[in-house]
Amino acid sequence: MADLGVSRRSLLRGSGAVGVLAALTGCGVPAAYVKPGERAGRDRSAQDRSLVFANWPLYIDTDDHNPSKRPTLDAFEKKSGISVKYTEEINDNDEFFGKISPALMNHQETGRDLIVISDWMAARFVRLGWVEEMDRAAQPNVARFLDPQLLSPAFDKGRKQSVPWQSGITGIAYNRRKVGHEIKHLSDLWAPDLRGKVTLFSGLDEAFALLMQGNGADITRWTAKDFDTMCDQVEKLVRTNQIRRFTGNDYIKDLSTGDVLACQAYSGDVIQLQADSPDIEFVVPQEGGELWAESMMIPNLASHKANAEKLIDYYYEPAVAAELAAWVNYVCPVPAAREVLASSKDKELADLAEDPLIFPDATMRKRLAIARDITSSERVEYAKRWNRLVGL
Repeated sequence: MADLGVSRRSLLRGSGAVGVLAALTGCGVPAAYVKPGERAGRDRSAQDRSLVFANWPLYIDTDDHNPSKRPTLDAFEKKSGISVKYTEEINDNDEFFGKISPALMNHQETGRDLIVISDWMAARFVRLGWVEEMDRAAQPNVARFLDPQLLSPAFDKGRKQSVPWQSGITGIAYNRRKVGHEIKHLSDLWAPDLRGKVTLFSGLDEAFALLMQGNGADITRWTAKDFDTMCDQVEKLVRTNQIRRFTGNDYIKDLSTGDVLACQAYSGDVIQLQADSPDIEFVVPQEGGELWAESMMIPNLASHKANAEKLIDYYYEPAVAAELAAWVNYVCPVPAAREVLASSKDKELADLAEDPLIFPDATMRKRLAIARDITSSERVEYAKRWNRLVGL
């Protein structure tokens, strides 16, 4: 199981930057968009049994005795005969966008066959026409086992251009012993006894959906009015010192030391924290929590598209998905993996099958929703207001 002293999910800092990103997506620069007929390259998969897979740090299983070994990936190479160059080069969505956007907008190969990015960033790649459509006929496991709740996000109806690598929930984490009572609603964070002991995420894309849900908004179709109401509320909370600060990865340390009693948090982080701090609980508020994913995509002109599709489908085998879920501890996008873990003779693994933060139960799922993305026309204005508000 992973030691996430540094939260992997919290590395997904998107600052809402409005530089080159806005120039490409906000202003609708025609040269940036790639037409459907210009996205496919010459697939050399049959002749060259290899692929390049770019992912985030700490996001795949490793051998307990040799961190350079990745059991599920090693098994794929042995089973398929396809060698995988695996790189942990993605540390920030915007940074990675800047790294590969020159090639994509200039109709050049990126040198990568498979990438994993957050869905809010994946939405931009889809809008810009920067990723290839996958051949689902070659991916029977994806077709059969993909979590129905993740099947059709607004940015990629039917998941033709993306497949979730892992998923998760944005909700509330709190120290129940120190707080002294249950937290059930987002509004509970605004109680006087928590003044100065609450943190929120600094990244717009990470923060906004849960805050809107707390106000009763339907995040699948939120409006400009919902956004303004949310910002007005947060501005007031900043003025009254209810919010201690806005955080990235460091909320984990604050929560574990007791400097913060309640905060916005990611489900996978809390599972890791609970191992050392059993008083910390994760809550999906009664008003709802945000369900998100980081998704695998095949960038334009990929040289090994078919090989990448095979790797994606391999990770949707329930046994493989179970092995990965047991290590990363995020919401597994393959619900059938639950039965694999439940049947394990290892009690720790079997217990994971009952963890609703890895396999959400029906009650929790009713409160989960996938937020619609911030559109290119909205982003510049919204990011400027949010960044001023949080001091970025």
